[in-house]
Amino acid sequence: MRKYVDILKTLLRKVEIGKLNPFVYLKKMDWYIIRKFIGTYIYSILLIISVSIVFDVNENLAKFTSYNAPMRAIVFDYYANFIPYFANLFSPLFVFIAVIFFTSKLAGNSEIIAMLACGMSFRRLLRPYLVSAALIAALNFFLGAYIIPKGTVVRHDFESLYKNNKKNTTANNIQLMVDKGVVAYISQYDNTRKTGYGFSLYKFENKKLVSNLTANVIQYDTIAEERYHWKARSYKIRTLKGMREQITSGIELDTIIQMEPMDLIFSKGQQETFTSPELKRYISKQQERGSSNVVQYEVEYHKRIAASFASFILTIIGASLSSRKRKGGMGLYLGIGLALSFAYIMLQTISATFAINASTPPIIAAWIPNFIYVFIAYYCYKQAPS
Repeated sequence: MRKYVDILKTLLRKVEIGKLNPFVYLKKMDWYIIRKFIGTYIYSILLIISVSIVFDVNENLAKFTSYNAPMRAIVFDYYANFIPYFANLFSPLFVFIAVIFFTSKLAGNSEIIAMLACGMSFRRLLRPYLVSAALIAALNFFLGAYIIPKGTVVRHDFESLYKNNKKNTTANNIQLMVDKGVVAYISQYDNTRKTGYGFSLYKFENKKLVSNLTANVIQYDTIAEERYHWKARSYKIRTLKGMREQITSGIELDTIIQMEPMDLIFSKGQQETFTSPELKRYISKQQERGSSNVVQYEVEYHKRIAASFASFILTIIGASLSSRKRKGGMGLYLGIGLALSFAYIMLQTISATFAINASTPPIIAAWIPNFIYVFIAYYCYKQAPS
């Protein structure tokens, strides 16, 4: 009896596992659409990025030559990171083009008419579309949050050496809170040497100054095992105890100060070089210090999440627009798709600008394009054939 009970439990377990497996619900027709979707998506990326590379080479060839950029650096440092960056940036455009392109062909061949005539609802028809969109969204988020930022660092370094020959490596009059009640000031900072000049460190307790460290030069120790390790040269420490003052001075002092070189230099596009976990830690650290220069970092963090969900919205719009068979082919739908895609990308830029310049909350600014396009997707869905 116990043997039959064990067999029954095993069968029930297999049934439950099958129900939880999403691929069980995908039929041969679904896989056919998924292959069409993913294949057209990859084809559109290769086509458009190839054209972009041709234009970029034509524009920058003179700069590469004038700065003597080696061929290996051009291929592996610049274009090997240029391709995934722009492919991920314009992924909503590629999704839209792919959906409209292959769905219009299916509608032109009367394949969608046949599916709907067999009793399949348009909602059921969207299942393989949304599965494909989920795969693309997951891939885009993973690349944008963890892989592409590391490549962007290499690409920015290449551009500063062989393309723009400009990189912000100095800063003046830096003041930041490095700990609770501890404020640091650096008159001049050189990131190339990781060295600051005219350094002061003020420590307050109950809004009263209790100690002050000054140094002519302070240098970050890049080979130290622990973080935040600085060396102060020609230093002086003033300790205040009531009406008394104690002064200590010396040639060199090893000290721990809760700041790093990345906290001192801000350059254009720096937020794109951080992975999402690094962005989150950086934002939290800067907010604790009371820094107001984190809006663009917050927008970048939320935009990576919002852009992934855009794949679902634009897929529904594209499938709804192009699933009906009409005279004239796909030209009209392709034009509408391109217009809506570029409008989405433009909305992303505008909303990010509002967050930085108009005090719009970053999370709202990053999701504004999606909020607007949800209503467009709903309207298109209602107009789709049923």
